[in-house]
Amino acid sequence: MKAKEIQELIDFISNSGLAEVKIETEEFKLSIKKYSEAPSVKVETVAVPAAAAQPAAPAPVVAAPAPAAPAKEDTSRYVEIKSPMIGTFYRTPNPDADPFVSVGDKVTAGQTVCIIEAMKLFNEIESEVSGKIVKVLVDNASPVEYDQPLFLVDPAG
Repeated sequence: MKAKEIQELIDFISNSGLAEVKIETEEFKLSIKKYSEAPSVKVETVAVPAAAAQPAAPAPVVAAPAPAAPAKEDTSRYVEIKSPMIGTFYRTPNPDADPFVSVGDKVTAGQTVCIIEAMKLFNEIESEVSGKIVKVLVDNASPVEYDQPLFLVDPAG
């Protein structure tokens, strides 16, 4: 695996919601864990027996630079709509449809805001609060974790 491919994988993991990824091949082991905004990467080369057709090239160790901390906006007055399960987040009921909700939309408690696919089942996720959608925190078709925030809602909106 080349350094550029490793960096692309790091970027993908950073933007996905995954907390940890491990990849093992005959030539290397790759472990990426995300504990904060900057993921850490560990790449180990594996000794390939002399009988192997291809020589093992040492894999570079790449560490992603820590991003500059952006100014935090005050989100304490907002309510989070969180994922009740692990799965894949979808903003629309099908690829050709409009999103269930967008930034600026008013939602009511019980209104469907997204779908999470888990084990080939599509689960409609409903808002537990009424208010205005302030921010969508997850990209469409991205993996999500249990209890991961999906939307910020201003209950006063």
